[in-house]
Amino acid sequence: MRVSTVENLLTLLSECADAWDAADRSGDPIAILDHDLQCAQLLRRDHPADEQLQVAGLVHDIGHYLVPGDDAGHGRNGAAAIRDLLGDRVARLVELHVVAKRFLAATDTGHHLSPASLRTLIAQGGPMTAEEIETFRAEPDFAAALALRRADDAGKIVGLRVRPIESWRPVLERVAAQADSHRPKSRAARRR
Repeated sequence: MRVSTVENLLTLLSECADAWDAADRSGDPIAILDHDLQCAQLLRRDHPADEQLQVAGLVHDIGHYLVPGDDAGHGRNGAAAIRDLLGDRVARLVELHVVAKRFLAATDTGHHLSPASLRTLIAQGGPMTAEEIETFRAEPDFAAALALRRADDAGKIVGLRVRPIESWRPVLERVAAQADSHRPKSRAARRR
């Protein structure tokens, strides 16, 4: 599935209000939408100038909803769904949030994963090797990917009040417009 409009994305995210990262609810303790809203809010607080990072936090786990049970591929699945609408950087950050988890598992002994994240870490490749760590550190969005991952791990608080999904519409529209302005125009569009 590819999401083509902000309205479609808001509908998809709203559907995640009753969806969990594991069908049997054995995963994280809150619904995907609640979790994504918490992540986005944390990123807004800590990185107020980076709306693309905030939006990546808002959509990073929709792959769980789109392809239930694919823990290892949920970052790729989510990225593929939103890339056309939100652009390459947002999609790349969505992909990298799983990679960043593997990095932190290998390098930060003080970083704690939820029980559900620990279970899925193995399916996602386990902690990184030394070679993978070196490659990831060279990633242009290394710091942003780590920020997203840390928000991902922190945004699992049952009952935390956050702004509603609709409050993100203006930010989503700005990020989508920015992505659209960087897209090459088709030949037909250039002729007009």
